Amino acid sequence: MDLEVDVLVVGAGPTGLFAAYYAGFRDLSVALVDSLPEAGGQITAMYPEKLIFDVAGFPAVRGRDLVAALVRQADRWQPTYLLGRQARTLSTVDDGLEVGLADGGVVRTRAVLVTAGIGEFRPRPLPAGDGWLGRGVVHFVPALGAHAGQDVVVVGGGDSAFDWALALHPIAASVTVVHRRATFRAHPPTVRQVRELGVPIITDAEVLELRGDGRVAEVEVAVKGGDRAVLPAQTVVAALGFTADLGPIGTWGVELDHRAIVVDSTMRTARDRVYAAGDVAQYPGKVKLIATGFGEAATAVNNIAVRLDPGAHLFPGHSSSAE
Repeated sequence: MDLEVDVLVVGAGPTGLFAAYYAGFRDLSVALVDSLPEAGGQITAMYPEKLIFDVAGFPAVRGRDLVAALVRQADRWQPTYLLGRQARTLSTVDDGLEVGLADGGVVRTRAVLVTAGIGEFRPRPLPAGDGWLGRGVVHFVPALGAHAGQDVVVVGGGDSAFDWALALHPIAASVTVVHRRATFRAHPPTVRQVRELGVPIITDAEVLELRGDGRVAEVEVAVKGGDRAVLPAQTVVAALGFTADLGPIGTWGVELDHRAIVVDSTMRTARDRVYAAGDVAQYPGKVKLIATGFGEAATAVNNIAVRLDPGAHLFPGHSSSAE
């Protein structure tokens, strides 16, 4: 037995981190497991430098800073982090549950709260980038400073592509966006901002080849109509979207609605002692926002507290009364 806790939170994104805080507030021991190597979920992996504007109390907060604050908040109760470890199996044992991890570890818990977001996500590869990953080709930009003074080519037409272009423009030697269509999926105001900065945007274009001695040095692009261009590039950001699924969680005996877990008003799933919150949870009228996930995390943990101790009060009291 690797670990025994009252609540195992599966997913260490914003909802999971807040759930860890709230579990501690309810005097429940808690651990978080996540297949990603760092806490923060999609925010850490995909847009740590992006400003988020719809978190209550913050006119604007950078993704990285929000995650750091959530970690500090949860740390008050000293949760256990099992990062870079995938939750694979779930079984009922006596009056609790056992979660088997992909590396052979086992967690014994009295309840599970799934806060897995969109599930496990895998970036779509850049066809011409085969063999170049880690040698100049990246899917995410966790640290902007690593690309200071570089020529950067961003491939894609969605929000991530234009967010990276906007964030990298002040520090990179050059930024160029390459997209295979003439229209974009990105938020129009962000596209407008990138255009107004003078960032070159090459549309109806395909990346043909990456070249360099050991690392990427240049990118050859074919434009509709037959024209070709060779762009200097020490970094190529392949922002082509991703595929996602629930992975092993989908076999845990919960009711699924497409790639989401169906819950009731207490955030309880179809399986006893298993709850879900955040983007992974589904019910009529659901709105997928970070702010929504925070409220669902509190609802789930308070109902878990009552499930584990029927004599406990659902309402935990106000945190401002706690020392």
